[in-house]
Amino acid sequence: MRKTLLAAAAALSIASPAFAACPPEAAIEALSRALVANTASPPFTGMENLADGQCAQDMLVPILARQWGRPVGYKVGLTNPAAQQRFGVSHPVTGTIYESTVRMRSGGEVPAQFGAVPNIEADLIVRVRDEAINQARTHLDVLRNIDLVIPFIEMPDLALSSGMDGPNLLAINVGARLGVVGEGIPVQVSEEFAARLASMTVVLADDQHEIARAPGTALLGHPLNVIPWLAEDLARRGERMRVGQLISLGGFSPAVRAEAGRTYTVRYEGLLGEPVSVSVRTR
Repeated sequence: MRKTLLAAAAALSIASPAFAACPPEAAIEALSRALVANTASPPFTGMENLADGQCAQDMLVPILARQWGRPVGYKVGLTNPAAQQRFGVSHPVTGTIYESTVRMRSGGEVPAQFGAVPNIEADLIVRVRDEAINQARTHLDVLRNIDLVIPFIEMPDLALSSGMDGPNLLAINVGARLGVVGEGIPVQVSEEFAARLASMTVVLADDQHEIARAPGTALLGHPLNVIPWLAEDLARRGERMRVGQLISLGGFSPAVRAEAGRTYTVRYEGLLGEPVSVSVRTR
């Protein structure tokens, strides 16, 4: 069944004021230095709304791109109600991902302390095939305008020593840092493929035990629902998704703190005939 996503996307819109009270430029520079040095920073104070956090992010991203590579797409965070409640907002938020976020391939190894507050998260990426994705409002429309679904372990850096709220999460670029990608899965433009994305089970485990499992519906009721929401969020800022960009759809379950000497695996059950997975080792 074709589902219209416009109403859901509109209901989740971020209402931004005409201007934002950014943290001072010196504070953003200090945050960038701390991030590169893997040092936790205190939260920004005085930010009253998400627009303040977005303003800070807009200054931070080009600074970090000098270290972590050019922006290659976007990540959508807080795509489930539990995460939204934790950060005190009622909708998702958007960050920018860098070349370094998607450079590592499955089976790679990273230091456990790859960030100031390093975390592991079960995620999923799609790749943009056509800019008509910015007008996509149904699941099939989205599928027509992406060409790959890519297993993805996101390794965000939540970066702050305390006081994490919605504006501060936006200010730190929604924690975008590292990640590991699996083998891309060619998209099938069909209701059946869309249904499998919703009904699949996503399992996060380490080499000792299963950490969490969640259905595909954990992301805004369907993973593909993230795309129309993102299109509208970007449009409000005069941006749009471009061909070849990678979109990280969000965490299927809560992020967990990275521990040394572990192998983390995300497994997608029910997406294809056999489970597919992606893994990363920490040292």
